[in-house]
Amino acid sequence: MDGPFSLHGKRSLVTGGGRGIGRAIALALVGAGADVAITSRNATDAEPVAREIRAKDRRSVALGLDVRSAASIRACFDALTREWGTIDILVNNAGTNIPTDLVTLDEQGWDTVVDTDLKGVAFVTQAALPILRDGGRVINVASIYGVLGRVERIAYSAAKGGVVTLTKSLALELAPRGITVNAVGPSLIETDLTRERMRKDPGFRDVEVARTPLKRLGTAEDVAGAVVYFASTEAGFVTGQLLLVDGGTGAH
Repeated sequence: MDGPFSLHGKRSLVTGGGRGIGRAIALALVGAGADVAITSRNATDAEPVAREIRAKDRRSVALGLDVRSAASIRACFDALTREWGTIDILVNNAGTNIPTDLVTLDEQGWDTVVDTDLKGVAFVTQAALPILRDGGRVINVASIYGVLGRVERIAYSAAKGGVVTLTKSLALELAPRGITVNAVGPSLIETDLTRERMRKDPGFRDVEVARTPLKRLGTAEDVAGAVVYFASTEAGFVTGQLLLVDGGTGAH
């Protein structure tokens, strides 16, 4: 029997789902009963997660998707349409960051971050609309640095701030179809990539923990739980919102 926050019978797409936060989101959606399509710039990078999902007796397909490329977006959604026809949930998770301050910022780095983190969200959502069912869900992965500033996050903060306001605009535009659009805003999340940063700079973890009121780093599963909530029937009257998953950092 379906319980609270059940996604049984729903079909979802998670961009950038091959590792880290994206993988955790995909597995959390599966745990709630959904089928999950996974994308990565190279489909072979997404296939291990797709196999993991199929081993749990849920449907999954791995797809190649470069969210910066209109041609790649079209090809991805053509393939997904052939495979599944429709989806109920879109999670725009694919993103990148090139830490830099204003003095060292260059055009290539700016374009890479903004095109991936903001432009990609807009055009992937646009491409999803023909197959996203009425009453569906769009969940965007933003960042606490979309509402708070931080040094060496010039392009990243600009892009994620754009995601926050884009989420509100999309919520208004898609409301007539009953589609809700929300965003989650993580602070620093412990993943393989951040662990590598901590390995190179042993003091980095202590600094991040010290500035977090709950005195720990976030996990990918913390973020995934917020996504499942927004995807659920229980969140059906919630749209245009940003939920910070930040251990209280944004409360300062």
